[in-house]
Amino acid sequence: MLSVAGAPSSMTEYNMPCIFCKIINGEISSYKVYEDEETLAFLDINPVNPGHTLVVSKKHYANIEETDEETLCRVINIVKKVGLSLKKNLSVRGYNVQMNNDPVAGQIIPHLHFHVVPRTENDSLKLWPQKEYKAGQAEAVLKKIKII
Repeated sequence: MLSVAGAPSSMTEYNMPCIFCKIINGEISSYKVYEDEETLAFLDINPVNPGHTLVVSKKHYANIEETDEETLCRVINIVKKVGLSLKKNLSVRGYNVQMNNDPVAGQIIPHLHFHVVPRTENDSLKLWPQKEYKAGQAEAVLKKIKII
């Protein structure tokens, strides 16, 4: 499955050959939206909405932390191009960009990829629920994660 709908059922899925590498190598066909020497964008076979596109680096990186900055910048520039194409050619007014990083965050395929999902006013999709910090919690979290 190419759509990241939830975490892998077991870690054995991470030991399997990478399906995105097979698509990049032409071993599995895809509906290519864009391709250059470093990136590939193709339609998700299980789209959230029509036009749901995955943008991947052709070089295999398991997650965002493994990816060098130059590659990450290149991939996000293609995300932008895909988003603009969706707005222009599908007449959608917006899109979501999502990257699930590591299994606990819903990443099924351990290959850097971004989802570009076209949105319409009445598509019934909801964003994740938001919560409020408890007293003192924001300060405690900030102290732990602040980058100096």
